[in-house]
Amino acid sequence: MNQALHLGFRTFINLSSFPVDPRKLGIGRLAPLRGKVMGSKRRSFSNSSSIADENIDKKLREAINNDNNTISDNPLLKDIKDDPSKIEAMTVQQLRTALRTAGIPPKGLKRELVSALQSYLAKEIDGAGESSLLADKQDPSNSDKRISMMMETKSVEDQVQDANSFSKVSKVQQSRRTVKQLQIKGKTVDVNAKIVATEQKKSACASGRMTSLTKKKASSDVDSKYVSAKNRVTLPVNQSEPWTILAHKKPQKGWIAYNPRTMRRSLPIENTKFVKILSWNVNGLRALLKLEGFSAMELAKQENFDVLCLQETKLQEKDVESIKQSLIEGYENSFWTCSNTRLGYSGTAIISRIKPLSVRYGLGISDHDSEGRVVTAEFDSFYLLSVYVPNSGDGLRRLTYRITEWDPSLSNYIKELEKSKPVILTGDLNCAHEEIDIYNPAGNRRSAGFTIEERQSFSTNFLSRGFVDTFRKQNPDVVGYTYWGYRHGARKGNKGWRLDYFLVSEAIADDVHDSFILPDVIGSDHCPIGLVLKL
Repeated sequence: MNQALHLGFRTFINLSSFPVDPRKLGIGRLAPLRGKVMGSKRRSFSNSSSIADENIDKKLREAINNDNNTISDNPLLKDIKDDPSKIEAMTVQQLRTALRTAGIPPKGLKRELVSALQSYLAKEIDGAGESSLLADKQDPSNSDKRISMMMETKSVEDQVQDANSFSKVSKVQQSRRTVKQLQIKGKTVDVNAKIVATEQKKSACASGRMTSLTKKKASSDVDSKYVSAKNRVTLPVNQSEPWTILAHKKPQKGWIAYNPRTMRRSLPIENTKFVKILSWNVNGLRALLKLEGFSAMELAKQENFDVLCLQETKLQEKDVESIKQSLIEGYENSFWTCSNTRLGYSGTAIISRIKPLSVRYGLGISDHDSEGRVVTAEFDSFYLLSVYVPNSGDGLRRLTYRITEWDPSLSNYIKELEKSKPVILTGDLNCAHEEIDIYNPAGNRRSAGFTIEERQSFSTNFLSRGFVDTFRKQNPDVVGYTYWGYRHGARKGNKGWRLDYFLVSEAIADDVHDSFILPDVIGSDHCPIGLVLKL
């Protein structure tokens, strides 16, 4: 085991140096980890004289006022309307195609094409009855309001860059602009958009038109909550806390986004005995511990858990002993299982400050126990299982195995344990059980984790056999995710899945004081979940 891993894990859960009992520190929400963006990209813009052309104005009016050319009648425009953030990612050719479809002349550089398409879509998005692009020409402040709406799902750094960019385009004749006011749903964002260098060169064309080239270079250090002192931004809540965005393709009436800051419950009153358990699919423990900016010590200090369950550790057996020796006082009880058939794959663990009465590995069935997916620890009043359920995989190649063999075997195993004492089953169960548990249910009907077969199996083998989904019981109408894919900015737009659970025996369901999610903890494509159980 190299020194970096050794040192990384020694910081994991040291609570012995606290001058007071850590339980009395209370629960603090982890502040989003700060990640810097090295600098903004160099961009160029034209004077947009083509957009100001009277012929274009005329065609744009005709396109917007033409009842036969509505967005709802065109699949391409409807798709963009459903997710306006796609516009920024479109190529120049795609933008021109969309504009032609809308009957708008596709002229200008990419930023002008984006602006024209956004303005056209704003007619249906914000209910405007006239061309927002034409309105912008008459009153540039209109564009500020509309731009802020389109930027709502964008990252902080994109907001700063785009605010400066649109400011420059709308008032290109100004060589300097220091403060830009954006109104985002009633909240003000102040951006000190200092232009480091501005150069305009004008030359006459054969047609007599003038073009300009504006060069802008700006550098800003951005994190999830702050911009530098010179570029200070006061963000609305859903920008620094994207999990509070109600992101769902078809939300139902009454659904609200999960907000741990307001929905987590305080710890039980003093002298009430309880246990606090965290569970986390870390998607590679060694990689997590080496991740710059991640502080396992901070997680332990903030949450002060009694037991930590891990999934997808991706460790090999040769790594385990070194890690166990690195565990410091207070959490020396740790139990690990690894995949034997595929090295560096799967793997689960339980780390505890409470010494369990007994520990088991696997389900006791050789066909299921070669991938290191189950660890069971017996405590005084319950059994605790850390489980990583097999993914049905690409092409659903393991779907049949999952629903006909694995799920029933796990269900029978925990029902057998339940004959002795209640059971707590936690981990990545690789199933978004209901439509509320996934951002895009319609688009994932045949995706692993949301097939009808997996969802029915989840109900049949667990819920129908007396196990309670603690988070859903506590939050019946709350949209809260625990997994976001790495691609397409899913996490910053809160386009996720709820795949991680605490299921408990019905006998102790009423003793669950809190079942919560920690969406602000990064380092994996999953986030930790937690359970507070009164004993």
